[in-house]
Amino acid sequence: MGAWSKAICWLLASILLGACSNSDDDNESRPETGSPARGSLIERPPARIASVTSSDLFAALTAGSTGQRILELITSPECGIDIHQLRYNTFDAVGETTTASGALMIPAGSDPACQGPRPIVVYAHGTAAERAYNIADITDADNGEGLLIAAVFAAQGYIVVAPNYAGYDSSTLDHHPFLNADQQARDVEDALTAARSSLPTRFAPDVSDSGKLFITGYSQGGYVAMATHRLLQASGTSVTASAPMSGPYALAAFGDAVFYGQVVASAPLFLTFLATGYQRAYGNIYDTPTELFEAQYTADIETLLPTAGARSRLFDEGHLPSDQLFSSTPPDPAYAPYTPATLPGDLAPVFARGFGPDHLTTNAFRLAYLQDAQSNPDGGFPNTTDGLPAPSPAHGLRQAFKTNDLRNWVPESPVLLCAGNEDPTVLFMNTQLMQGYWAVNADDAPVEILDVDASISLDDPDATLKAGFAAAKEALAAGAVAEGATDGGAAAVQEAYHSTLVPPFCLAAVRSFFDGL
Repeated sequence: MGAWSKAICWLLASILLGACSNSDDDNESRPETGSPARGSLIERPPARIASVTSSDLFAALTAGSTGQRILELITSPECGIDIHQLRYNTFDAVGETTTASGALMIPAGSDPACQGPRPIVVYAHGTAAERAYNIADITDADNGEGLLIAAVFAAQGYIVVAPNYAGYDSSTLDHHPFLNADQQARDVEDALTAARSSLPTRFAPDVSDSGKLFITGYSQGGYVAMATHRLLQASGTSVTASAPMSGPYALAAFGDAVFYGQVVASAPLFLTFLATGYQRAYGNIYDTPTELFEAQYTADIETLLPTAGARSRLFDEGHLPSDQLFSSTPPDPAYAPYTPATLPGDLAPVFARGFGPDHLTTNAFRLAYLQDAQSNPDGGFPNTTDGLPAPSPAHGLRQAFKTNDLRNWVPESPVLLCAGNEDPTVLFMNTQLMQGYWAVNADDAPVEILDVDASISLDDPDATLKAGFAAAKEALAAGAVAEGATDGGAAAVQEAYHSTLVPPFCLAAVRSFFDGL
């Protein structure tokens, strides 16, 4: 959920390419031997693949308007960064041994903020369709997310641990367990274990783990961050604080909203990831792919994601529709008002794009899902009752959504949830339902909610951030109008909202939140 702005990446990569050092020159990595344990390193020490100075980052950030906005939000970089490639042992969704990789970013430099015991930030990334995705490779033109967390956290004195997740980069797993709460949280836990065993490194012998642990992530990564906090809290691992951003936490209610016609942007990609991953994990989503997917898409649907090529190829070559999830013909006349949904009105154009003749999902599957949703309603959608997932869903996909829904725990350490209320990709209802669940089940839970798109209230501590977000939206809309848009720039704002507009503002809030703890 959410490709990050390529503009940020091109801007930084053009400068940072010259600063990267070849790991073959800097490391003598050797493979671990013997039976692999969860969280054990495959190569020790992990290879250093790049070394970036603070001046490199500052120059890159001041080279364009996007970078200048980041500087306005997070202050100038104080530290250089050594970036290491982690490869570690973990498990898949059914408990089989596999491997995964990720980034270990270590602050460097003479500033006191870059030395000695440093806090760790675990960062979980958003949805990547490409199997080759590697957040440690800051020279990759598609890795704006990796570059942004380097600037926001590592360059400010935090040690950053950022897993790629099983199924990506050099992982031996041939699929990715998308939004599988238990597997993804354990994967992140294993990345953290591997990273901690690597510290200190010979390149930064004075930098060590202070014991403070922060967890954050965006979109899919927001969900993974919350699932990881839940897991670590249950296992007794100390978590200083977490800050999930724009994640699909209330997965069962969110799934119902989509099937009720609130079809979000990129829904065909997300449903394919979810259904095929849950089929591997639970075996009861469908008997054959043609029960769920229209015949024109079933030839390679179960092995499609992550893809060996670019995300755009999936749509250009007809492997998936880019938008059309459901048929424009209701599966039953009773569901005509939801084909598509028309409320909330500002997102109605997005929902409408989710219906059409080249849809992904069969009407029979949608009908069975909706009938179960009516018989066994979620307490958070379409009506808010107890705010809980349905007690006894009978449909296989709804059972999987309930299994992976995060409305079942209460944090003991501080949490900040950040998002924007007009998000067309991950509906804001996810943040609202978690807020409501915690309010009912633990009204003293240390939870803060930040809606970057909310109105500014009297004495609002987030007034500057909200004003900046509003200005960014207005500037984007005005630019679209200047280029001929006739909708006041609404479509341009919706297209950029989840992937480009919200992330820098939420990350700035998260950094401030962590700095204060």
